[in-house]
Amino acid sequence: QARRAAAESDLIIAVSEFTAGQVEQLLGVARSRLRVVPHGVRAPPASLGPREKVILHVGAIQARKNIARLVRAFESVQPDWKLVLAGSSGFGADQILSAIETSPARGRISVPGYVSAEALAAWYGRAMILAFPSLDEGFGIPILEAMAAGLPVLTSNRSALEEVAGDAALLVNPESVEELAEALRRMTIDEQLREELRQKGFARAAEFTWPSAVEKTWKVYRELM
Repeated sequence: QARRAAAESDLIIAVSEFTAGQVEQLLGVARSRLRVVPHGVRAPPASLGPREKVILHVGAIQARKNIARLVRAFESVQPDWKLVLAGSSGFGADQILSAIETSPARGRISVPGYVSAEALAAWYGRAMILAFPSLDEGFGIPILEAMAAGLPVLTSNRSALEEVAGDAALLVNPESVEELAEALRRMTIDEQLREELRQKGFARAAEFTWPSAVEKTWKVYRELM
């Protein structure tokens, strides 16, 4: 279906250079037919309460989100920190949830499942860190949402995540539990690092607006018209 749609399209809009590269390589589309239009982000309501020692992950409980390694890395963090995994169950969830149940840090890990937009905004306002070490993302909205909410971000150095995060996040090899654990420990201990990433995050999130996405999308339509 994707190959047929690509073959019949005059132009194709991708949300990132990474995704555009996948369309070019996997679907055999010439780069001249591809246009990149990043998503925008809406800043959540300002938090009025104090931040808590919470590491937040936003996304489905599924294999490509790399949650099993995140849990193992979290086990080395100081015991007064909690890990919140906000998202519904997806592919491979049973194995991940089983690993959580047997984790020595089980008492500090919360799995609330799917949360509403209001509840998610509240978590963005309560947490101190967003950890998003996904193995594969075409864009990565949670890292921009977190940045807009004033959360320092730890994410992967692969797929579209490095492209979207720029220099405003701490980047790690998502397949290395040791590297992920070291980065988590560093972020939980180093308040100055968190503040530096928070300020960089505000600036980075401000570069991704929906009016800009609308204008760039309309430009593609005008190009064809």
